[in-house]
Amino acid sequence: MPRAASPRVIPLIVACALFMENLDATVIATALPDIARSLGEDPLHLSLAMTSYMLALAVFLPLSGWAADRFGARTVFASAIAVFTAGSVLCGLSNGLAELVAARILQGIGGAMMAPVGRLILLRSVPKGQLVAAMARMTLPALIGPALGPLVGGAISTYASWRWIFFINIPIGLLGLGLVLSLIPNHREENRDPFDGVGFALSGVALAAFMFGFENVGRDLLPPLAVVALLAVALAAALLYLRHARRVERPVLDPSLLRLPTYAAAIFGGTLFRVGIGAVPFLVPVMLQIGFGLSAFASGALTFAGAAGALTMKALAGPILRRAGFRRVLMVNALVSGVILAGYGAFRPDTPHTLILAALLAGGFFRSLQFTGINSLTYAEVPSDKTSRANTLALVMQQVSLSLGVAVGASALHLTLLWSGGPLNAAAFVPAFAIVGTLACVSSLFFWRLPADAGAEISGHRIGNDNAAKPRLTDAAD
Repeated sequence: MPRAASPRVIPLIVACALFMENLDATVIATALPDIARSLGEDPLHLSLAMTSYMLALAVFLPLSGWAADRFGARTVFASAIAVFTAGSVLCGLSNGLAELVAARILQGIGGAMMAPVGRLILLRSVPKGQLVAAMARMTLPALIGPALGPLVGGAISTYASWRWIFFINIPIGLLGLGLVLSLIPNHREENRDPFDGVGFALSGVALAAFMFGFENVGRDLLPPLAVVALLAVALAAALLYLRHARRVERPVLDPSLLRLPTYAAAIFGGTLFRVGIGAVPFLVPVMLQIGFGLSAFASGALTFAGAAGALTMKALAGPILRRAGFRRVLMVNALVSGVILAGYGAFRPDTPHTLILAALLAGGFFRSLQFTGINSLTYAEVPSDKTSRANTLALVMQQVSLSLGVAVGASALHLTLLWSGGPLNAAAFVPAFAIVGTLACVSSLFFWRLPADAGAEISGHRIGNDNAAKPRLTDAAD
């Protein structure tokens, strides 16, 4: 039995693992062109290395809570770190696209257990009076990891080998594993709800078949008949799941929550917005490196501006939402973000880097405001006894939409090249950015339908009252 760490230390132990996961999620994007050259692959095919990881996260997220209750939070968290670290080693040793995708799926399985179980450990180990401070310490890597990712990935790819973007996880993973096993107690829930195994299998098949089928639409990785078959399997599994979910008391993903107006708006509007924004980590580095001929490090230094903009918005999101309310902010901000995103297609190799930096900074700034608003609105009407199920569905949809964004961006580029017959140059990115920018703009329709006082209890917004209570808002970790 390990000696339990103090409530001040436990958040830092959990943060160690989350830093590794959040850094890895963004560090690969800047290195994709170098990985493609090393493996002898088309850079557009490397989108699979990103979507496979996000898909594994989405599929296995619902398993995390039940596994922690069944086997103990420490056991599951330590196993997640071990699986993620092993996947990192295999990623670094990969010599082909299939090997890399398989290793990324293994990483995703570990990552799916890491963040939710880490939060659970915190909730069970830290007194309520210290919870806010503990959460702040734990969520810090969610901000630092994505900010450092482009710079770290670019520097490693330029001055060392892309394989080290995965190998650097080994010492972090071993350190985190040792600390978890030696200092974190193994809380286990005695009164466990039964796990919806049938629902988990059906939803997993539906998500996996849909994502891999959609990823290959218009591309030459799979025969057209195989793509159609995958999409048909996805549709059949989804329909079977919806039928199953109506018959069980606690489905693994609860579609009945979508009857709540604010929850439905946050899920559907948020999904469409994230599909648009989700293409950015793939499209921008590929454009800067292959379209413009910049080094991976120069590309990472430019894309770092987006993370800087997101961090800048953190302190401003609460007052903005309190002043204007969810409906107005989310509706207008979706349009602003979409226009900025579409504008990235106007970049050319001779565009001043200061202008690119300014545009990426603005994109990150408004993206962060939208994510904070959507993440907070999600729980505005959710009853306390359904918070866990609402959180699971929201997290799954978040990962699916970000994965779809990468797939949409890659497919748009591929179809543009097929239609034009030209090389992958700056002009080829114009349609791709126009498409994903339009998707972000269209998401505003879901927020337009909300009442003016939607989520007022959370935002503190009152119509005609500028002195409302301070809001309780959820930080965005997207």
